[in-house]
Amino acid sequence: MKGLYCKPGDQGDVKFVSQETNVPTNIGEHQVKVQVKSCALSPVDFKLYGDLKLEKEHVPVGREIAGVVLQVGPKVTFFQPDDEVVGILPLDAEQSGLCSVVVTDEYNLVQKPEKVSWFEATAVIKDGLRAYTALHTLARMAAGQTVLVLDGAGPFGVLAIQLAHYHGVKVLATALSPEDQTFLEELRPSVARVIRVWDSKEDLVDSCLEETGGLGVDIIIDSGVRLYDEEPEAQRHCPHKHDLLTLLSVGGHWVTTEQHLQLDPPDSHILFLKAASLSFLNDEVWTTSRAKQGRYLHILKDVMDKLCTGTFRPQLEDPVPSYEATVSMEMVQRRQTRKRIAVKL
Repeated sequence: MKGLYCKPGDQGDVKFVSQETNVPTNIGEHQVKVQVKSCALSPVDFKLYGDLKLEKEHVPVGREIAGVVLQVGPKVTFFQPDDEVVGILPLDAEQSGLCSVVVTDEYNLVQKPEKVSWFEATAVIKDGLRAYTALHTLARMAAGQTVLVLDGAGPFGVLAIQLAHYHGVKVLATALSPEDQTFLEELRPSVARVIRVWDSKEDLVDSCLEETGGLGVDIIIDSGVRLYDEEPEAQRHCPHKHDLLTLLSVGGHWVTTEQHLQLDPPDSHILFLKAASLSFLNDEVWTTSRAKQGRYLHILKDVMDKLCTGTFRPQLEDPVPSYEATVSMEMVQRRQTRKRIAVKL
């Protein structure tokens, strides 16, 4: 049985290799053996593995899986054989999600609704978790608020918009290209305003303040931030941190994905004057700490329920066969895809 693994190259690149993997013959008391039907691909964060002291010669690729339970441990209470499940393998998992059979703890999985396809389940589970973490856990969103979703047409941005709409929140979103603008304008329920950051004639701060009567937005979810006036070409559409501080409302919440965000004393003073807060979005914290395991599983289950009822409508590429997984993963790692990719096993 083969799985996909990766390791950093000598020149800072990433090498993906397919290698044979053995399935454990004996499973633990709270473990389940799952026949994988689909696995979604997400970029591998080597910096995070290093921070958590999880360096390995080969890091397993593909952690969002869906499949059928083949065998359960003697103390498993959540599942039984033939159950359809979906979940996220932990960072310290030894097996790649692209193996045909994996063994994992029952606490990493939830039931997959029958109406949900394998590919939709794996493509939504991680982005749905991120959306819940950003809007519910960190920002504490409430009906009547206004949220700004940066890069609203990305896989995570789309689900964040749909989750906000479900809870009666007014949504503003940025478009990185004319294609993104068209997509966001056609979303239903509709976005209150699509801000064309690709158009130099449209200003992000002015647009948000105009839309909110000068009060600013209650919640900001970014997809990267410019810390300096001059940044690499890859960050040309990212807003400057001062812009986000300016358009944040009194008592607002800024949820950032920028790991290295640096706030100077004047920046902190602005947050103080507005009684606003800043949170860092790291959805991996759910599996690195078991302190809130019950809440984590509740979120995964709710994500699946919203996918089943049509609240979540993800943007997916067509499922790719397993023999194209390496090429697809290289594109995902270089962030050359705008839709979530799921592999059919």
